[in-house]
Amino acid sequence: MVVGGGVLGTMHALEGVSRGCTVVHLEREVGPRGASVRNFGLIWVSGRASGPELALALRAREKWAEIGVRHPDIGFRANGSLTLVRTPAELAVLEQVVARDDAEARGIALLTADAARRVNPALAGEYLAALHCSTDAVVEPREVLAPLRATCLASGRYRWLPGREMVGFSDHEVTDATGERHRGDRVVLCTGAAHGGILAEALSGAPVRRVRLEMLETEPFEGRLTTSLADGDSLRYYPAFDVPARRALGPQSSVAALWAAQLLAVQRHDGGLTIGDTHSTEEPFAFDVDEAPYRHLLDVAATLFGRSIPPIVRRWAGVYSQVTEAAGDAIYLRHWVAAGVEVVTGAGGRGMTLSPAIAEETFQ
Repeated sequence: MVVGGGVLGTMHALEGVSRGCTVVHLEREVGPRGASVRNFGLIWVSGRASGPELALALRAREKWAEIGVRHPDIGFRANGSLTLVRTPAELAVLEQVVARDDAEARGIALLTADAARRVNPALAGEYLAALHCSTDAVVEPREVLAPLRATCLASGRYRWLPGREMVGFSDHEVTDATGERHRGDRVVLCTGAAHGGILAEALSGAPVRRVRLEMLETEPFEGRLTTSLADGDSLRYYPAFDVPARRALGPQSSVAALWAAQLLAVQRHDGGLTIGDTHSTEEPFAFDVDEAPYRHLLDVAATLFGRSIPPIVRRWAGVYSQVTEAAGDAIYLRHWVAAGVEVVTGAGGRGMTLSPAIAEETFQ
């Protein structure tokens, strides 16, 4: 029994069906509308912390590749990534990162600017060097879930129930808004950033918070972006870059600091660019989007591309669930709320990357 039709819930359903289970799958919306379809689609190994988190990411990367072969419609591409740096202080961080023992496992290498342009000729702008990660990949986030559900349906052991909000739970059971009760040997609640409502009391005091981000998508870019892209501000946010040199980076620009912004860019299969993002943890979150971080991110992208960015066709905000420092070494939250009923959430920006491996851990 799975509640939540986002990528984490869908991976649990797929994992269960693949192991011979009968799965009932509830989603409160007619179709998923949360963070799972409001992200870059990045399978991002390069930024993961050394140790268990990196191991989980590498396992997830293996599973994504397998899923991509079976489901070409999800747009899986082993395109790798380039993290571009523009200052000597940022370059010093990359030099320490590639000197670590796990550099080979990550598939990372430090490239000169000229070498980076040979890997990705679209990046003709200004930068000193780049970190190339060959293990990073990407999928099309708005197209992933339906093919995976179709595979589950084809098994004959899967029941997909959209528009069914969970309104109650007890041992081995949940009740939806129609009054129907659903029992299971195992009930997994992959409810994402829905920390309130029926789960408010159960999650009270749990080491988990919500994070809001803002992103945009452009008209088709005239050229091919052969890798995913990150900028030097990403060094401040990903644990993989927590090396001594990071403490010498100095402050971000005022806009980037206010919005906790980093540049990430991915080219969609239609040629458009998905560009972001920002991070906000102060609730209540704004209901609108602010223009300042968008202008900042577009300016940074134009500097790295060495050309103007295509016109914007859409902007949006999303909210994901993230474990806090109080969770210690936990990579995500696994929280039992009744006998046989557990909440699995809190992977944060790692959710798309780690979801198949988290589902596997549930069944293990």
